[in-house]
Amino acid sequence: MHILVVEDEVRMAALLKRGLEEEGHVVEIAANGPDAVWMATETDFNAIVLDVMLPGFDGFEVCRQLRATQHWVPVLMLTARDDVQDRVRGLDVGADDYLAKPFSFAELAARLRALDRRGSEVRPPVLEAGDLRLDPAARRAWRGPTELQLSAREFALLELFMRHVGVVLTRTRILEQVWDLAYEGGSNVVDQYVAYLRRKLDRPFGRSDLETVRGAGYRLRQPEAP
Repeated sequence: MHILVVEDEVRMAALLKRGLEEEGHVVEIAANGPDAVWMATETDFNAIVLDVMLPGFDGFEVCRQLRATQHWVPVLMLTARDDVQDRVRGLDVGADDYLAKPFSFAELAARLRALDRRGSEVRPPVLEAGDLRLDPAARRAWRGPTELQLSAREFALLELFMRHVGVVLTRTRILEQVWDLAYEGGSNVVDQYVAYLRRKLDRPFGRSDLETVRGAGYRLRQPEAP
């Protein structure tokens, strides 16, 4: 993989570069926001490892500018603050994944491999599945003409399902994506929130699109062709 590491702390940038090169990747370094945008738009990278705190402008702005100019290279954001609002903001501006410092290098490498498998496909600004629509940037969702009134966690859960329509998502994967890797509340919280979401997404409309796959997890049913 050809990876751009955007990190202004010299020691951290050197550690990331050395570790990724030992994994067989080609690595380039940018130390500030403007350089990161310029390098990412002039060169085809397979992935970007992007620190949030940068001189010039921060990682959120780097990601926002790349997505605004239709550059869809996968972005893994690094933050020193394990804060939900930072993670939500990063995902809203188009980041694909996040990792809080300090982190294990093995996990960073695994997440980059997963992003590389996903590729740099264009991501629509509004997600659609049948009569469901979801606008990640505006934090709004609709079933047909009816706007759904969702909590922040319910919205994040629906967004995850709509990005993986027809795919069975395990409770563990949902916990990792909608809560966080360090969450210790148990997987029953997933069942609770799926139930909450069904009450707003399916039951008022006489639908059953959010399916339980026994022994596996949950799936948002693939819409039937008209």
